[in-house]
Amino acid sequence: MTDKILDCLIVGGGPAGLTAAIYLGRFNRRCLLIDKDEGRLSMIPISHNHSGYPDGVPGRELLAAMQEQARAYAADLRQGDVTGLTRTEEGFAAETSLGRFTARTILLATGVFNHRPGLPADIHDDAVRRGLLRYCPICDAFEQSGKRIGVLGNDRHALAEAMFMLNFSTDVVVFPQAAPEWSEAQQREVEAASIETLAVPVRAFDLSGDGVILTLEDGCRHQVDTLYVGLGSHTRNDLGKQLGTDLVDGQCFATDSQQRTTVAGVYAAGDAVEGLDQISVAMGTGALAAVAIHNDLRKADGLVLKA
Repeated sequence: MTDKILDCLIVGGGPAGLTAAIYLGRFNRRCLLIDKDEGRLSMIPISHNHSGYPDGVPGRELLAAMQEQARAYAADLRQGDVTGLTRTEEGFAAETSLGRFTARTILLATGVFNHRPGLPADIHDDAVRRGLLRYCPICDAFEQSGKRIGVLGNDRHALAEAMFMLNFSTDVVVFPQAAPEWSEAQQREVEAASIETLAVPVRAFDLSGDGVILTLEDGCRHQVDTLYVGLGSHTRNDLGKQLGTDLVDGQCFATDSQQRTTVAGVYAAGDAVEGLDQISVAMGTGALAAVAIHNDLRKADGLVLKA
C-alpha cells in the first residue's frame, strides 16, 4: 500500500475511527487506519449505556466487533504510530512507524488522554478493570448509586464532577492530589450541597481490597467504594498542529457541522472534537466525517451533479 495514494488515512482506531473506516469501506474508498492501541474504549470493563447492549458490553469486545466489521469492507487496519503529517501536491504525506504513506485526505480520530493519579501502570489498570478507579461519571455513575464516592482532583473541574454525583449518592467526598486550587466561594458552594472537601493532599492509595483506601499527608485514612479521577485530560492534537488546524481553547479540533477542520482535506472526529466524550457521539462524528470525505472526493473528481 505504500506505493499507492490512499483516499483517506485515519489516525486512531477508537469508535470514531472505526466507524469512519466501515463507512469508507462501504463507499469503496481506499483507506488505511493506523492506531497505537492506547484508546480509552479498551480500558472500559463494561459499558452499560451504549445502545443495543441491554446487558452491557466490554470495551475490548466492542472494539473487536467494529474491527471485524471494518475489515469485512476491505478497510486496512494496522497497529502503529503516525509521527508526522505534511501537505503535498497529491494531498498529504504521513510518516509512520510502518513506513511512509500518501493520502488525499486525513481523518484525525486521535482522542484524548486522561491525566492519571501517580500509580504504577499495572496497579492503575487493574483498579480500572475492577471498578475501583473510574473516569466517566456519565458512563457509569448509575452503577454507583447509594455508594460512598470519592473524587480525586485539585480544581473547579473536580468540584463540578462531585456535584454531578449528587444525583446518584449523598455520600461524596473530594480528595486533592496536591494543594487545592478551588476558590473559597466554590468550596462553600459544594459544602452547602453536603459534599465533603478535604484540604490535605493524598499521599498514598491502597487498591488491594474491595474499596479504595486513601492515606493523606497528615496520616489520616479514608475509604470509599469507588474513586473518580477528576484531574482533567489532554487532547492528542499534535498532528493537527503540524498541519495548522485551529483548536478550541488550545485543545480540541475546531470543525464544521460535517467534521471538516480549518485545513482543507483534514477532518476530525471523536473525543478529539469538542463535545460529549461518549461512544455513541464518537460513532456519530465518525459517520459524519466519512460521508463528508466521500462527497468531497466525489466533488474533487467531478462526480457530483452541478445543476
